[in-house]
Amino acid sequence: MRPELQVTPGQGVTCNAGWAVTCNLWEILELAHNTEIPLLNYNNEADLTAVVNLVYLAARENYRVEREDKSGVGYVDFIFYPETDRKADGIILELKVDHTPEEALRQIKEKKYVLKFEGKLGEIPKYPGRVLGVGIAYDKDTKVHACKIEVLRQASRV
Repeated sequence: MRPELQVTPGQGVTCNAGWAVTCNLWEILELAHNTEIPLLNYNNEADLTAVVNLVYLAARENYRVEREDKSGVGYVDFIFYPETDRKADGIILELKVDHTPEEALRQIKEKKYVLKFEGKLGEIPKYPGRVLGVGIAYDKDTKVHACKIEVLRQASRV
């Protein structure tokens, strides 16, 4: 299946089966999931989290990556703080098993995870770049990964 990129102004960027920025993240996730996780653990969300950790190891050169970080009114699965270029995109990533990427994005918004990038009351935000919400879903039955990315906050002019 060849990924198709869809750009909807104000709605985000989607790829029918993967991350729109590279439009092949789904292939990377599926390859890592298929080659690194034992079959008996394949449908375990903790193992999917381990796969995301594996895939994002390279990001640690430019980002501080936190797992289960307290944010807004909940705990975000992954949050990527841009450290080498504070104006780079911050990333909030939520994983869902047997749900949709849209449900993951809805959780990001409902639980106000973006507040982590706003700073405390009266502070100038440390990270003035855009904040992207990334919803990644995995279907246990079909073993298909899906992803949707949405801009949650535009870059500030700080």
